[in-house]
Amino acid sequence: MSSLSADAGVFRTDKVRQAAEARQRAALQLACGLDLDALSAADAPARRAALGRVERALERERLKAALSHWSYDLNRHIALAEARNALRGDAAEIGRRGNAGKQNGARRRRPGILPAAGT
Repeated sequence: MSSLSADAGVFRTDKVRQAAEARQRAALQLACGLDLDALSAADAPARRAALGRVERALERERLKAALSHWSYDLNRHIALAEARNALRGDAAEIGRRGNAGKQNGARRRRPGILPAAGT
């Protein structure tokens, strides 16, 4: 019985992985005109150029999100981010780390620490 549930767990994780790869492939093909299989076999300069195209497409999606543009698609944004991480090769590290290493970039100002006016 435990073998059956172990096989079911492996099947579920494999299906999730396949769905993520399909999203990445579709996003790369539609947004950047890139083929993930061809990039896997490409040399380093071609991968860097493709990574630049993906990062630019991701930046365009961020701008659409910030402007609440009608053509913004959260699924495409997520797929582009996952594809960028896969091209960088740090997808496994991000999955292990989670949100532990992230900072929001905001600095807190405590009362009384701000410089006086005119100084």
